Formats: sequence, C-alpha cells, structure tokens
Amino acid sequence: MKFALVSGTSISHSSVFSGWSPLTVETKYGPVTLRSRGDQVVLNRHGNAPAPLPPHSINARANFAALNQLGFKDVVSFNSVGSLRSSLVPGTFVSCSDYVAIQQPPATYHDEVLQAGAPGIANNLVPVILASLSAEFTIATGQTYVHARGPRFETKAEIRVMKNWGDVVGMTLAPEADLCTELGLRYNSLGMVDNYANGIEGAAIDYVSFKQMVHDNQERVNRFIVRLLEILT
Repeated sequence: MKFALVSGTSISHSSVFSGWSPLTVETKYGPVTLRSRGDQVVLNRHGNAPAPLPPHSINARANFAALNQLGFKDVVSFNSVGSLRSSLVPGTFVSCSDYVAIQQPPATYHDEVLQAGAPGIANNLVPVILASLSAEFTIATGQTYVHARGPRFETKAEIRVMKNWGDVVGMTLAPEADLCTELGLRYNSLGMVDNYANGIEGAAIDYVSFKQMVHDNQERVNRFIVRLLEILT
C-alpha cells in the first residue's frame, strides 16, 4: 500500500533503508530529501545532513508539505519517547492516541483563523499493524504523549508536572499530528520507550546515555520496522 514512514533517531543508524532510492521534493517551505521504494517513502524528520537537526529546528512544515505533494494520505510515525510511568519500561513499544502540547509554538500552515478541525491522531492503520505483530511484539496502545519543546531534556520538576498529563514525553509528535490534520493526512503513532524520563525510577538523563539506550534498542527497532514494511506492503 501507499504510505509514508516518518522517523528520526530510530532510523538514523538503521541499515533497513540503505537500498531505497533518494528523492528530493521542493516545497514552498524548503526542500525535503526522502528515500523511496515503490509506493512507499521514508522520511528522516531530522534531515539527512551530517549533523541532524535538533527537534526545535526540524522543518516540519516542509516535511509534511512534501508528503502531501507526493499524494500520500497515510503517515506512520515512529518516535523515540521517554517514559513517565514506572510500568512503561525502556524497550517497550507504544502507540499514542492523544497528546498534550501546550508548551510548543503553533505548528500551522495558516496565518488566519485555522480552517482545519480539532487536531488528533487517526491511528487508522494501527489495528492492522497490531494484529499482524501480536505474535512477535507487544505494543502498549492508547498512550498520551506529552510534547516538550526541547532541545534540552526536561527537569525533574517538569517531569513531576507532566506525569499528571500523560504517559510518555517527547519532542516531535505534536507538530506533526497538527500539520497532518490541516493537510487531511491520517497520522499513525508508533514508538519506542528508549529511557525513563528525568527522575522516573531514579533516572538521570543526558544525551550520552540517551544515545547509548537508542543504540541498545536498535536491533529490535530494525526488526520491528522490517515487519511493519512487510505488513503494509
């Protein structure tokens, strides 16, 4: 089927897409480079430059304008998240059905009153994905994503507040879901818990330890993505 996979940290060091063809799309918001195979594309939200863009610098408007120009309607997003719950241990696959994003600057294509309806996460492909992956992977569904502005990690005090708002925290999902709503794209949420958020279960987080945890989960993420592509092909 025709769908776009959007990811970042989890595919930056993955070899799964090494044989896919590069494709550059010019949009009014800037150029976007993707990789394509048949009716499928993969887009690294952080870009493909030697120095990946930090979350607050991602050109999300260009990314999703490019997918819209290419005629995609279904988007599967894979996000690295931090756990706000002791029960969501690092290494857990998740799917979020809602999000809190009151900290972030607006993510919109409009300069006037918004034309789109209330934002949200469609997850129209998630039931099929869950049914097909159930023998190999367990996915914690129905989670609420708390969007942090980044690029720094959250303070322990911020995490104590965020625990009242949701289940996982990250820096990329909310603007993507907002923009997909405006464009009429169906956004599907999948992700990997790579770490406990700052202070959860005594965790102290920094980028060195975070990168190591992502590395430790890479093999399972690669397998997950391979199976995802098999299911949706």
